[in-house]
Amino acid sequence: MERLKQSPLLRVEDLRKGFGDRTILSGVSLEIPRGSLFTVLGPSGAGKSVFLKCLADVIRPDSGRISFDGRSLDHSDSEARMDFRKRCSFLFQSNALFDSLTALENVSLPLEQTTTLADKEIRERSLEALRQLEIDGFGGHYPSQLSGGMQKRLALARAIVTRPELVLFDEPTAGLDPLRRNAVFEMIAKYKRQFDFTALVVTHDIVEALVASDRVALLNEGRVCFEGTPDGFHASGNPVVQAFRDSVGSLESSLAAIRTEPRTIS
Repeated sequence: MERLKQSPLLRVEDLRKGFGDRTILSGVSLEIPRGSLFTVLGPSGAGKSVFLKCLADVIRPDSGRISFDGRSLDHSDSEARMDFRKRCSFLFQSNALFDSLTALENVSLPLEQTTTLADKEIRERSLEALRQLEIDGFGGHYPSQLSGGMQKRLALARAIVTRPELVLFDEPTAGLDPLRRNAVFEMIAKYKRQFDFTALVVTHDIVEALVASDRVALLNEGRVCFEGTPDGFHASGNPVVQAFRDSVGSLESSLAAIRTEPRTIS
């Protein structure tokens, strides 16, 4: 926990983004502690994925400042952006695996594209990444031949093979059942500790995120309405936080009331 008190690895200040006359991000500011598992929560359409893609330079923000390891990622500073890309990986919601490449080839691709390593070393590092993610026996398989959980591990193996300091996770549990959602958060927490990277996750899966995360933020209508520890989130009296946090309880109460209403036949 001492590492979490150090200067933030990633700092976001007053980030804004819109498309046409629609505002998506309305001045988002966050600090991501080095070595943490930090989760940005929010309902669908809150701007979570846009926020993450602005950080990853997939989308260019309209204004604001992003700093990585104390260095501003100004778009006029190509050297800073290049350094950031070398030290950061992005795990897409859909995994973004190449169906025409084997598991080993998928993992090798980032090393081939971003390093000058010899082919032998690329193969060795890629095989080691597969081994560490416990899928080394499937290096010759194509993504379509792997289960959903194995595809997720393969995507993570590809994300960590470059030994990044920061990994961005875009809705890593989207479309998964509760058991598999648990498994994905366990996987992120386990390998974050093993490989010593900082994890930034965006998700709407509140229960799993609060259990797994060191810190959480709630994004609503393009603004951060809470940032703090999971315990602080549970205790927050912010009405937006309460509505998001207590949504399951509200549904249970509504259903209980419906079930006790007398039936009317028209």
